[in-house]
Amino acid sequence: MNQINPIHVVGGGLAGSEAAWQIASAGVPVVLHEMRPLRSTDAHKTDGLAELVCSNSFRSDEWETNAVGLLHEEMRRAGSVILTAGDKTKLPAGGALAVDRDAFSAEVTRQLEAHPHVTIERGEVSGLPPPDWDSVIVATGPLTSPALSAAIASVTGEAELAFFDAIAPVIHRESIDTSVAWFQSRYDKAGPAGTGADYLNCPMDRVQYEAFIDALLAGEKTSFKKWEATTPYFDGCLPIEVMAERGRETLRFGPMKPVGLDDPRTGRWPCAVVQLRQDNALATLWNMVGFQTKLKHAEQVRIFRMIPGLEQAEFARLGGLHRNTYLNSPKVLDRGLRLKALPRLRFAGQITGVEGYVESAAIGLLAGRFAAAERRGRNAVAPPPTTALGALLNHITGGHMLAEEDPSAGQRGSFQPMNINYGLLPPLEDAPEKSADGKKLKGKERGFAKKRLMSQRALVDLNHWLGQRGLDAAE
Repeated sequence: MNQINPIHVVGGGLAGSEAAWQIASAGVPVVLHEMRPLRSTDAHKTDGLAELVCSNSFRSDEWETNAVGLLHEEMRRAGSVILTAGDKTKLPAGGALAVDRDAFSAEVTRQLEAHPHVTIERGEVSGLPPPDWDSVIVATGPLTSPALSAAIASVTGEAELAFFDAIAPVIHRESIDTSVAWFQSRYDKAGPAGTGADYLNCPMDRVQYEAFIDALLAGEKTSFKKWEATTPYFDGCLPIEVMAERGRETLRFGPMKPVGLDDPRTGRWPCAVVQLRQDNALATLWNMVGFQTKLKHAEQVRIFRMIPGLEQAEFARLGGLHRNTYLNSPKVLDRGLRLKALPRLRFAGQITGVEGYVESAAIGLLAGRFAAAERRGRNAVAPPPTTALGALLNHITGGHMLAEEDPSAGQRGSFQPMNINYGLLPPLEDAPEKSADGKKLKGKERGFAKKRLMSQRALVDLNHWLGQRGLDAAE
């Protein structure tokens, strides 16, 4: 048998470690490059692989009604080294999967060092990987080195990769009260691919607006980490509370301007309007336009539920503002996570536009499987969109709306990092209406029943995907 050339993985975090494990498990040699301890970062403290730098929690482990728990279960079934190590080092945390950080990193490091197909090389990959590395996975995370960031930017045409990541909250469509909010574009303008009713509009009268401004100004904010302090804001991406500090009417002339929007209940323009724009192709998630914020999460829920029509809002993602490095993935990556401009490079982890430890490792899992299949001459099979893995892949490679530049959404269009949530999965064809005993389902009971059925569907489809042998190409 001819010797198989190794695949190179750059970055020994969760995504890179998972990618290397999946490649090695497929019988393909892999070289995992980690720059620590020769070059450290502001966030890392050790030289261990898969070091957890912020939290020791992988969040909920309940797979039937929690999307991240479903992702856990899918990854376990796909032979994830990250979930195996997490299960071995878990700590008491109720329904969450929390781990002993040091023991977790040590376990991942031990398993990779012991694998016969894995070689670990310590040292920085400066700039683009050498041309003779014909298959590379870049999994360098949110603190990608300056040299590699610059090299990626030169290939992708992206102007800048290190910046304040201004994230606006995203809300589940079914939790928005459309007896108050209405569909309309400003002055009924349709625009490209529009209908003239492309936004959900939440109106405020003067009293409601003034109370909202007071809450924004008084709300508790997050503080920046040391390495974030010198990174400037993007133009047009100021936090809403910073805009409010510049004057009480600032938001009424900015993201909350009411012009051209007729409240059907009054026939007039309101004092102010909060607009929501469709955030995914399924129309299950809606983005609060211009509402990037550094308010603490609990404050966001409290204050944003003051907005008429959002009193019962359920958030798929809350807002944030932090230094980050990620690609405009729907624009620059293909369905196999390859860089369109340089297909020998794949990307995995947070740099692709996912948020969270588990999500980052999940994309590493997919990138590793895709690269190993390609190396063995097989087509890479993309997981179905009904699975959590497939839904994440869809989000970063085309399921997100407005991946191209959009001046109204800031410098990078509306593509933003996302945690896994049920809003990324296709809705059920037949949503449950009654319980097993024939009683009509209402409120949270109906929501849990829907999630349970979506999770069950996901695992059935995942098992089918795991049994495939390269029949369908990841385009």
